Amino acid sequence: MSPRLLIIGLDCAEPSLLFEQWRDDLPNLSRLMRQGSFGRLESCIPAITVPAWSCMFSGRDPGELGIYGFRNRADRGYQQMAIADSRAVQVPRLWNILGDAGWRVAVIGVPGSFPPQPVNGVLISGFLAPNTRAEYTYPPELAADIAGWVGNYLLDVPNFRSEDKGRILRDIYTLCDQRFTLAERLLECDDPDLLLLVEMGVDRIHHALWKHMDPQHPLFVRDSPFATAIHDYYRHVDRRIGTLLARCADQTAVLVVSDHGARPLLGGICLNEWLLAEGYLTLHEPLTIGDGRPQLLQPHHVDWSRTRAWGAGGYYGRVFLNVKGREPEGVISPAAYAQERETLAAKLQALPGPDGQPLGTRAFTPQQLYRRVRGVAPDLLVYFGDLAWRAVGTLGHGTIYTRENDTGPDDANHAQHGLFIFADPQRPGNGTLVEGAQIYDILPTLLARFGIAAPNGLRGRVFLR
Repeated sequence: MSPRLLIIGLDCAEPSLLFEQWRDDLPNLSRLMRQGSFGRLESCIPAITVPAWSCMFSGRDPGELGIYGFRNRADRGYQQMAIADSRAVQVPRLWNILGDAGWRVAVIGVPGSFPPQPVNGVLISGFLAPNTRAEYTYPPELAADIAGWVGNYLLDVPNFRSEDKGRILRDIYTLCDQRFTLAERLLECDDPDLLLLVEMGVDRIHHALWKHMDPQHPLFVRDSPFATAIHDYYRHVDRRIGTLLARCADQTAVLVVSDHGARPLLGGICLNEWLLAEGYLTLHEPLTIGDGRPQLLQPHHVDWSRTRAWGAGGYYGRVFLNVKGREPEGVISPAAYAQERETLAAKLQALPGPDGQPLGTRAFTPQQLYRRVRGVAPDLLVYFGDLAWRAVGTLGHGTIYTRENDTGPDDANHAQHGLFIFADPQRPGNGTLVEGAQIYDILPTLLARFGIAAPNGLRGRVFLR
């Protein structure tokens, strides 16, 4: 009767597409919705892949984990950024807890699982693995089986921020098919109690092709050959889910879940350009445009003796204050820190868009969001336009507004709400729409369902009984 629990993670799956626009075109997901419970799932802040999947499966928030993005400040200096890999997660995750309870687990492609740690079963790392020559599986010999099953295994879509949309689309399908093929093989040969896979293609296709389908996108491509690509891909994923479900036991409980949603990217706010214009950031000398491309802000560009704040770009903005006694060349006195941060947050939230209208930006402090703040957190976490606009960290744009992403073509940003569908034959939901669920609720709910004691101090609650 394998598996007892099947979890299918669809990174970035958008509830308005799956639940509303395309539900009738997705028969397998629709059937799970009719049989079970479903709803929007509020992500963590920041609503990004790293740290969201670790928050989901640990029941802890980014502050407790000390993970605020793909890269995090390693210390209070100005130089070193560290990648948040599996070693950054210092608490047990779902597969560890179930493994300790005697479950055999099979884990495929979860972000934040490289380098692979020992489990009671098998684990295949996610996209943080540099390549398949690295030791990316547990046990290590599983890599040879994978090569025999699927050939050249893709850990991610290479260079998914490029203009080669045809190649990107082919790689997205390969990535999806390989993940589901591995799940089917492991179900056959490993007989796991927990089968967990995360499919990254949904995220990659949103970023690559959203403007080809959405007339509301500011860079909408009319009559694009990729106009139906995202819709067609959702249907492909649904078919692969159906094939996998057919191989599972009748009593398997099934969770389909995304870490955040998606929305059209309206543009970018050049965060460091704005800090420079407002007098928070001071350079030794103006950065020249050079070959016409914006330049990364490097520590040696900055006159730290006259800089109060600097920023980092991404789907959300990170702002760091230069505090005396905390940073090596800090200038803000600790007594003035709180007021300085409050004033800066108010200015960012008041920032208008290029049309002069309010953007609806939200600026958070870590202390507002998290129960504990570990590591080196940003002093402010900024959602420009409530994630309709991304933060651009480079300099040399000549404006604080841009339509293009400085790390390569990107059509979509993340949205705060992802989704969940939970179909449990033991406790039929009969199509119940659940409201108010959060990403932190997933772990305690699953542990309660299977009668397994939860670790002390989890942030979430049991939201399905």
